[in-house]
Amino acid sequence: MSTKDAYKQKIEAELELLKAELDVLKAKAKNAAGDMRIGYNKEIETVEKNYAIVQLKLSELSEIGEDAWEHLKKDIEASWDSLREYAKKGITNSIE
Repeated sequence: MSTKDAYKQKIEAELELLKAELDVLKAKAKNAAGDMRIGYNKEIETVEKNYAIVQLKLSELSEIGEDAWEHLKKDIEASWDSLREYAKKGITNSIE
């Protein structure tokens, strides 16, 4: 397995874990009332947008060669770090 493929699998696995947390937040939002539901839905929307960005960058990663992927890795890392940081603050606080 190439370094690029291993990296892609690592990020995909982390995205799966985040998706599970997001599903919990969606369930909480369905049961929340009024302002709480609005807050959950805003968090969900933000996380989903950032999640889509990371997935798009991973898709781009699949299309480039082994020798050219390092420059895209920086973009993926920045997007993933942003998503992960938001998830730590937003989703984790909402679930607890």
